[in-house]
Amino acid sequence: MLRFSLMKILSYFKGIGLLLFLCPLAVKAQGTFIPVETKDDALVLHVTGEGDLNTVYFGKKLSDPKEYQITPQLYHEDETDMRNSAYTTAGTRNLLEPAIAVTHADGNKSLALKYAGQSTEKINADVSLIHIRLEDPAYHTEVTLHYQVYYTDNVIEQWSTIVHHEKRSIRLDKYASANLYLQAKSYWLRHYHGDWAKEMRPEEEKLTHGIKTLDSKLGTRADLFGPPSFMVSLNKPATEDEGEVLLGNLEWSGNYRIDFEIDPSNGLRLLAGINNYASDYSLKPGEEFETPKLVYTLSQHGKGEASRNLQDWARKYKIVDGEGPRLTLLNNWESTYFDFNEDKLSQLLKDTQKLGADLFLLDDGWFGNKYPRNDDHAGLGDWQVNKAKLPDGIAFLVKEAEKNDIKFGIWVEPEMVNPKSELYEKHPDWVVKQPQRPEYYMRNQLVLDLSNPKVQEFVFNTINGLFTQNPNLAYIKWDCNSVIYNAYSAYEKDQANFYVDYVKGLYKVMGRIRAKYPKVPMMLCSGGGGRVDYGALQYFTEFWPSDDTEPLERIFIQWEYSYFYPALTSANHVTNWGKEPIKYRVDVAMMGKLGFDIVVSKLSPDELSFCQDAIKNYKAYSGAIWHGEQYRLQSPWDNDAASILYVDTTKSQAIIFNYLINNRYGAGTHLPIKLKGLDPNKHYAIKEINLYPGTKSGIKEGVYSGDFLMTVGINPEVHEGRTSVVIGMDEAK
Repeated sequence: MLRFSLMKILSYFKGIGLLLFLCPLAVKAQGTFIPVETKDDALVLHVTGEGDLNTVYFGKKLSDPKEYQITPQLYHEDETDMRNSAYTTAGTRNLLEPAIAVTHADGNKSLALKYAGQSTEKINADVSLIHIRLEDPAYHTEVTLHYQVYYTDNVIEQWSTIVHHEKRSIRLDKYASANLYLQAKSYWLRHYHGDWAKEMRPEEEKLTHGIKTLDSKLGTRADLFGPPSFMVSLNKPATEDEGEVLLGNLEWSGNYRIDFEIDPSNGLRLLAGINNYASDYSLKPGEEFETPKLVYTLSQHGKGEASRNLQDWARKYKIVDGEGPRLTLLNNWESTYFDFNEDKLSQLLKDTQKLGADLFLLDDGWFGNKYPRNDDHAGLGDWQVNKAKLPDGIAFLVKEAEKNDIKFGIWVEPEMVNPKSELYEKHPDWVVKQPQRPEYYMRNQLVLDLSNPKVQEFVFNTINGLFTQNPNLAYIKWDCNSVIYNAYSAYEKDQANFYVDYVKGLYKVMGRIRAKYPKVPMMLCSGGGGRVDYGALQYFTEFWPSDDTEPLERIFIQWEYSYFYPALTSANHVTNWGKEPIKYRVDVAMMGKLGFDIVVSKLSPDELSFCQDAIKNYKAYSGAIWHGEQYRLQSPWDNDAASILYVDTTKSQAIIFNYLINNRYGAGTHLPIKLKGLDPNKHYAIKEINLYPGTKSGIKEGVYSGDFLMTVGINPEVHEGRTSVVIGMDEAK
């Protein structure tokens, strides 16, 4: 009776914050406990007496790890149930959405995974990798769960590997990377939808019982309608600085699936991985299937802290040269489109130097001879230099760039082919298309079959050839403009393997290129944000967020991307989209990795002077923008003006970008904006930068303490006459 009464009382206390007060009253649970701990948080797994592996705690790290053993009883862990299984199977006791489902060689569709051991690798002083092996003793199927812990950054990467030793192939009907379990009173999901030029449009909703699924079935350019990124707030929607929130991103560039299921006891089951749509994967005996990684971070102090965790982690461990510099550039696309020749490009190279940018980027249209690339109907796949446009080849342009003391980069779209191309004529079997159905095009093109090793070799040689022929080539823009229609591979024996093998083939090529050219800057582009995930981004230095470069729209797009990616990865270009003045366009582009796509020769003297000075200012504060901590001060969704702050790692320099969002009468900043992330004991000299020629600063410049700036703040004086204001801050010594 006493035990029943105690457990009845404890059932009222679901909150993690009350756990420490209740621990002395509880009876210790039996079994093995496996804490997966970062600096501030803990994911605790429990091996029950029956050998099941369950999640019994996910939250703020406890000071005494022994007290994790009490959590199963507080949360009513029931060994007859699988709601909180660490990797839920199908076909036995589980009645909810499984993380893994298989069909064995004999047709049996059940799987029962039991704990079989664990090991830990120490990667370095800050990173460790935990392996937990599970086995089905009846069918000799093994799953290993991997948890790579980035201790200081409070980040975990999780994935699984699957192998079996049956006599014939089995079928993987579902194969998630991770199966998380959270407990709270309520859950709020923030996710994103969009389309071309409409990327990263957020929606936030309270999850209800049942399943909410985010997914893609596009094959390639899979993020077009929505990225594999999400936030889950516990108990209430998190703000920038308050609330418990989980941020996650699936590191996969193909079809993905993320399920959010609230179970009957109000626990949230989160399953993320490759979409099993049309992909019941055939796995041979002894062959190991590795799922992509799910990266996530849990914050007790709001979305801002969580995003800084991910940004720091990405710079240190995931992005190519994440702690290095970035190049400013001038792109020719919006100034010439397909219509250019050596003379036009030679002038643009001079304009790049005049502007003060580091690199000139030659975009689409430089290739194809039998089928010249004069528009987007022909030439893709024929990567020979167009002799009519560039009789002296790419080498001439590289040398011209060197004469102007700048670098040279080039655009490619190596995964695609136009039907009007020599490649299509020679290798129709290399193209993804149904043999019995009419071809269906997106932007007049089809997708090459990267599950085929011959196609992988062709794509590698396309990029490698550019470098071997032009050793001083300094930049690649890698585009991908079509999704997969009529999915069929002439190479694959089992068509159900195609969607997965396509992406794995793509990664093989990207991995080979990056291994051979480890430091060359490369932009990941896909018609805008059609491929923005850490699966592909691990091979690139930056990504193209959207083809929508209208600066007002870009503020919102860049704002939302910043929750998951550091500023130096976001390629932001100044273009002629929109009606905002050149100052506004440049100020917005400076929020990340700055570039230009304008006709420099058409700039007025004042506009040119402004751009030149802005590039100098950008480089002066690049340490804060690229490698510093980012603080969102005022959201564009809720205020007349958006404000975002970058503080360098030493807290001795900072830069604030402020933009008018609302053009209604009297809109602007009427009160000081409180800053964040400064050293309260330091003093900072405040000055307005990026002033347009002939204008004066409108802020109260001077020296202020960090304490004052974070307690009282400063008004950037944004209004209809000052639509964008950039403020530089340097420690006053």
